[in-house]
Amino acid sequence: VQLQASGGGLVQAGDSLRLSCAASGFVFSDYGMGWFRQAPGKAREFVASISWSGGSTLYPDSVKGRFTISRDNAKNTMYLQMNSLKPGDTAVYFCAKTQTGWGQRGSVGYDRWGQGTQVTVSS
Repeated sequence: VQLQASGGGLVQAGDSLRLSCAASGFVFSDYGMGWFRQAPGKAREFVASISWSGGSTLYPDSVKGRFTISRDNAKNTMYLQMNSLKPGDTAVYFCAKTQTGWGQRGSVGYDRWGQGTQVTVSS
């Protein structure tokens, strides 16, 4: 199982970024997926979750309305579209595969993790 996150970078407040997570080594369309982030000195934080079909999504209030999670099962890839970025969104972003089901807000619900991609938002 491999998850490869990409698309991070340095942007200004108000800008947009789209992260990608390329998956391999498992049947991608059978599993819910998620995005987490971790800022220096802080705990890993849930950002978004998506069901295996892509038909259901879940976000915390901190990103709801600004971030959109999606997936393309034909390409074994998940995305995170981030709009109206704020300095507080600065973190390393990780994609993750669920053990089963979807919608888990805690990291214990995920059994495989990508290496992370850095997102830095300047004010």
